[in-house]
Amino acid sequence: MAVEFRVLGAIEARVDGDRLDLGPARQQRVLAALLCDANRSVTADQLIDRVWAERAPQRARLTLYSYLSRLRQALRAAAAEARIVRRSGGYELTVDPSAVDLHRFRLLATRARTAEGAGGEDEAARLFEEALALWHGDACPGMDTPWFDAQRETVHLEWLATVLDWGDLQLRRGLHAEVSTTLTAHAESHPLDERLAAQLMLALYRGGRPADALNHYQRTRRRLAEELGIDPGPRLRVLHQQILVSDPLLIAPTRGHAKPKPADTAAAAPRQLPAPPPMFTGRATELRRLDKLLVPQGDPGDETLLIGVICGTGGVGKTWLALRWAHDQQELFPDGQLYADLQGFAPSGAPVDPYVVMRGFLEALGADAASLPSTAQGQSALYRSLTAGRRMLIVLDNARDTDQILPLLPGSPTCTVLITSRHQLPGLAASHGAGRLALETLDDSESHDLLVRRLGAERVAAEPAAAAELLGYCAGLPLAISVLSARVTTNPALTLTALTAELRGAATRLDALDTGEATGDVRTVFASSCLALDPDAARVFRQLAQSPGTDIGLSAAVSLTALPLTRLRTRLRRLQALHLVQERVPGRFTCHDLLRAYALELAETAAPAGEAEAALTRVLDHYAHTAYEADRLLVPHRDPLRPVPAAEGTQPEELTTHDQALAWFTSEHTVLTATVDHAARTGHDRQAWRLAWAMSTFLARRGRWADVTAVHTTALAAAIRLGDPSARAESHRTLAWACTETGRFTEAHRELACALDLSESSGDLLSAAHTHLALGWLHERDGDRSAALRHDQHAADLFTSLGNLPGHARALNAVAWDHAHLGNLAEAVRHGREALAIQHELGDERGRAGTWDTLGYAYHQLREHARAIDCYEHSLELNRALGHRYNEAETLVHLSQAHRATGALEQARNALRQALGIHLDIQALAEDVDRVSALLRELDVPPGADGPDAAESAQT
Repeated sequence: MAVEFRVLGAIEARVDGDRLDLGPARQQRVLAALLCDANRSVTADQLIDRVWAERAPQRARLTLYSYLSRLRQALRAAAAEARIVRRSGGYELTVDPSAVDLHRFRLLATRARTAEGAGGEDEAARLFEEALALWHGDACPGMDTPWFDAQRETVHLEWLATVLDWGDLQLRRGLHAEVSTTLTAHAESHPLDERLAAQLMLALYRGGRPADALNHYQRTRRRLAEELGIDPGPRLRVLHQQILVSDPLLIAPTRGHAKPKPADTAAAAPRQLPAPPPMFTGRATELRRLDKLLVPQGDPGDETLLIGVICGTGGVGKTWLALRWAHDQQELFPDGQLYADLQGFAPSGAPVDPYVVMRGFLEALGADAASLPSTAQGQSALYRSLTAGRRMLIVLDNARDTDQILPLLPGSPTCTVLITSRHQLPGLAASHGAGRLALETLDDSESHDLLVRRLGAERVAAEPAAAAELLGYCAGLPLAISVLSARVTTNPALTLTALTAELRGAATRLDALDTGEATGDVRTVFASSCLALDPDAARVFRQLAQSPGTDIGLSAAVSLTALPLTRLRTRLRRLQALHLVQERVPGRFTCHDLLRAYALELAETAAPAGEAEAALTRVLDHYAHTAYEADRLLVPHRDPLRPVPAAEGTQPEELTTHDQALAWFTSEHTVLTATVDHAARTGHDRQAWRLAWAMSTFLARRGRWADVTAVHTTALAAAIRLGDPSARAESHRTLAWACTETGRFTEAHRELACALDLSESSGDLLSAAHTHLALGWLHERDGDRSAALRHDQHAADLFTSLGNLPGHARALNAVAWDHAHLGNLAEAVRHGREALAIQHELGDERGRAGTWDTLGYAYHQLREHARAIDCYEHSLELNRALGHRYNEAETLVHLSQAHRATGALEQARNALRQALGIHLDIQALAEDVDRVSALLRELDVPPGADGPDAAESAQT
C-alpha cells in the first residue's frame, strides 16, 4: 500500500493514489502540525497553540480530540503505514518519513550533500533534483498562526539553501546552460541573495553573456544599497572583477571541497534553538573561530567532547553569536539541538538549577516525565544514555559558573556543547579542555553596519556626525545600539542629533552584575530611553523588575503595578516599543537581564520610598491568594487556612470553576515554583508557605513529586522561621506524601514522625488527625495493613472528637478500605456506608467518589458483583463530573475487574482501554500504565489499543 502526505503547496493525503478526505481546514491544520513533527510526540497544548494560537476557543481541547478522532478514521485505510497514536508525551503521527514530502525533501537534500562530500557529484545532482521536484509551494499554505508562519519561513530557507547547493554543484559540473533559466527565475524572487546572484552571474558569463552578468551585478548592488544600506560582499565583488578582466579561472573552475556533512537520519530529533537573530551583523572572524573550536578537524576516531565557551560582558551579543553559528551549522547535528537559558546572571533571582534543565532535556529526548529517576545521579545517567552516540548540539546560554554546567555535559564525544557566559569559566577549560572565545564589542565598521540595518542608510547618512557620536556612546555594544535605534524608529520626530544631546547629559555607568567584567555604557542608553517615558510607564518599568519569575502574565502585572488593565496595556506597549520589555508569549512579558538590573537600580535610587517593596508584596499576595482560591475549587472540603488580607491594590484572579483553576495552575506553575523560593529569600515567609500549601494539590495530581518536594522544603524552612508548628507539620506531611508516592518509605516515615511530634507537642489535634491518616496511607503502601487500620481508626476518633465531619468521613473511608483488604468485609461495608451518609449530607462529591469505589471493592470481594458494578459506576460518574482523571482511571480498573468476574469480557476490555487512555493522557506513573497494560494483555488485548480514542470519549 502506497501512502503519501503533502504539506508543500497543499495539505493532502493519498493511499494508492486515491486522495483522502481530511475534513475542514482547521482539522487539516491538526494533521499538518503532526506531519511537520512526524514520528515525534506533540502535546495537546502544543497542538492547540499551533492550530489556534491566541484564538483558541474555550473548549479547544475537546475540539482537538474530535479532530484527532476523525483524522484517525480518515487514515484508517493507511493504518499499517500511518497512524496517529497516543504517547506519554502527547500525540504522534507514526509514518515512514519518506512518505511525507517535507521530510522526504529533507532526507533527499541531506543525502545529496553527503554524496557530494564523498565525491559522487552525479548522484548528488540526481538527489538534489529529486528533492526540488517535491516543492509545489510554501509549506502549509493559508495557515496563519505564529507557529505555522515560523515553520513556513524555516522550510523556505531550507528550500533556498538546497537551490543554492544545487546551483553550485551544477556550475562545478559545467552545466551552466542547463541552470541559467532556473537561476534567473530564482534571482528575480530573491534579489538580495548574493550567493544566488553570484551563481547567475557565473552562468551568464560562461554562456557568452558577460554584459548581462555585469548588468545583473549592478542591479544587485543598487538593491542592496537601497534596501539594506550595504555594499555587495567580498565574494560578489571579486567575481565582478574577474568578469571584468575575463579571468581564466572562470572558464575552468576547480572543483569545490565541500566539508563533510553528517549522515542522514530518520530519527525524531529535538529542535529547541530559538529563532536566529534577525539583524545579525559582522562577527565573521568569531564565526570562523567557532568553526575551529567546534567542527571536528582531526582524526574521526578522536574521543574528545568538543566544548566551546563564548564569554564576554552582558549585552555584547554572546547569545546572538551562538544562535547564528548554531543555525548555520545545523546540518552537522542531524540528531537535534537542545537549548536552555541558564539565567546565570538574572539580577533578581538565583540561576536555574541544572537538574531542572536536565529534566526538560530528558523529556525532549523522549523520556517519560512521570517515570524519571528521582535522584540527580539517576537523571544524569539517563541523560548520558539518551545522548550517547547521537550527533547533537547542546547550547547552554548565560551560564553562571562551571558547577552549573557540569551536570549538563553529555558523555558522548559525538555531541558538541556551546556555552555562553559572562565568566571565562577557567575550571571548565582545566577539567574538560573547553575552548574559549572572548567576545569583544563590535568594531566601528560593524557598529555602523548594525545601525544602518536598523535605521536605514538614508537616515544615518542624513546625520553622519550625530550617528558617529551616538555610536561612540554605545561603545560597540549591540544591545545599546538596538535600544537607541528602537527609540528613533518608534518616534519619527526624534532626530539622531536630539537623541545624542540626551545622551550627553547622562554621566553614570551601569555596574557589572557581580561578574568582574568590564561593561559598556549601557546605563546611559537605558536612561535615555527611560527619559522618554511618562511617569506611569517609568513606574511600570521599575516594578516589573520585582516579578519573581522569568516572565509575568497580565493579571499578575495588574496586581504588581496596581494599575487598571487598560492603562497597564498602554504602558506595556510603550515599553515594548522601546524594547524595554518583550512579549515573547502572548500575554506574558519579560525583559533582558541587563534591563532588569537597571530597573532594579532605578527602584532603589529613583523610586519613591517603599515602592519596590509594595510592588513585590502585591505580586506575592496575588499569587498566594489566587492559588489559594484555585485550590479551594480543586478540593472544596480541604481544611481552610486562616484568612489573611491581601495588600491594598492586589487583584487576585477571579476563578469560579474547577476547569479554570486547573488551567490557571497549568499556565502559572513554573512561575509559582520560583515565587515560593523568591518569597522566602526576600523575607516574605508567610506568602512562601501559603503558596506552597496551595500548590500541593495541583502538583500532586500532575505527578510532579520533585516540585512538591522542592517547594515544601522551602516552605518548611519558612514555617520554622515563622515559629508556626502547625505549618511545619503540614509541610512535613506533604513531604511525606511525595516520598510515599515515589516509594521512598523510610523518608516518609521520618517526615511523618516529625509531623506527629509537632502536632502532639503543640496540642494540635486536627494536625495530629491528618498525620495519623497520612500514616495509615503510608502503611497501606508499605504493606502493613494492620498498622494502617490502627492509624486510620485513630484519625477517625480524633476527627470525631473535633466535630470535623469531612475529615471523619474521609477517615471512615480509609478504615473501610483497610478492613476490605484485611478480609473484614462486613466491617468494610458498614464503615463505608457510614462515610457515604456523612459525605452525602455535606455535599462532598470528591469524598463520595472515593467511598463508592471502596464499597465497590468490598462488594466485589463478597462476590456481589452487580452491587459492586453499581458502586463503581456511581464513583465513575462523580469522578468524571469533578474532572478527577486519575481517580476515574482507577475506578475504571476496578469496574473492569467486576465485569470480568461476571463474564462480561467486552465491558471489562472497554473499561481498561479507557483507563489506559486516561493514564497516558495525564502522564501517570509508568507503573500505573504497565499495570493496566498487563491487565489488558490478560484479556488478549494489545496494550494501548484504542487508548486515545477511549480517553477522548471519556472526556466528551
